[in-house]
Amino acid sequence: MPEGHSIHRIALQFRTNFVGKRIAASSPQGRFATGAEQLDGRVMLAATAVGKQLFVEFEEERILRVHLGLYGSWDFAGQISSDATVASAGGRMGQTNQRGTSLEDYAEAESLDFATSIGAPRRLRMAEQEQERAQGLEGFPPPPVGAVRVRLLTDTAVADLRGPTACEVLDPQQAKAVLAKLGPDPLVHTGKEAEDAFVAAVRKKPTPIGLLLMDQSVVSGIGNVYRAELLFRARLDPHTPGREVPERKVRELWRDWANLLEIGVRTGQMMTKDELTEEEWAKAMASQQDRHYVYKRQGLPSPRGRGNVVIEEMGGRNLYWAPGWQKRPRLPAKKD
Repeated sequence: MPEGHSIHRIALQFRTNFVGKRIAASSPQGRFATGAEQLDGRVMLAATAVGKQLFVEFEEERILRVHLGLYGSWDFAGQISSDATVASAGGRMGQTNQRGTSLEDYAEAESLDFATSIGAPRRLRMAEQEQERAQGLEGFPPPPVGAVRVRLLTDTAVADLRGPTACEVLDPQQAKAVLAKLGPDPLVHTGKEAEDAFVAAVRKKPTPIGLLLMDQSVVSGIGNVYRAELLFRARLDPHTPGREVPERKVRELWRDWANLLEIGVRTGQMMTKDELTEEEWAKAMASQQDRHYVYKRQGLPSPRGRGNVVIEEMGGRNLYWAPGWQKRPRLPAKKD
């Protein structure tokens, strides 16, 4: 399932190439015909990611909410700008472990002020002919391929949505109700209030921290990869109840998530290793095995501490961690 950085990159793609333009919306598959009709012919006003959910706002208070789930993806083609840290020629975004893209000016990219509006990825898989089409408008727009739930089209760019878990048109009140159920996202909620909300949500629960980090009502955007890597970086046993994690450690988790999320949006990669040389960075960007400490490294020696990385099930998902390094915090002795 796409993690938070992927959805933020998709929102950037829309803000750069679609916002401010009148959109022709359709449902080639037919399953979203009524929803597409509500969006068709309206100007796109904003695109915002909150965790794993995308909110695309149109004129007349219509908001398209999309959750890609396990199999969803967006395909972009046409004249796609690379000015805002998005793929330079289009391509597939969504699903997991996208190959990443070259991003030159992220620090100067257009707005990261996502709070001003409400409104899965695998390898880039464009066929050669699709790549050629994406360089310009010859043969534009390309015909829909496969089961396209929604097509959003401008004079120069097209976005095709396939296989989402959720795809619906909401009014502002309905969108706010969805947002109210989501935990804070560090790129949307940047102040101390958001950090405090995360700390309070974690420290009041007996639920293991390894489950809490995946709970989108506690914190938005973290999935299986970031969970494993955040807990390793924090040297924290995933089974530790949230209420037993020291406040200082919970705050460190929030700040580290903000840091890793920013790197993910900037690079297109779930890069979780620190202090790499230029050569090591380049190698890690090219190979998932070199980007992570523990994720999918079961049976290999732990990068720190003793023993090997192990795999087990937690919350119906594979959990990767290093018991020789990640420890349960010691509780302070009770006073008589």
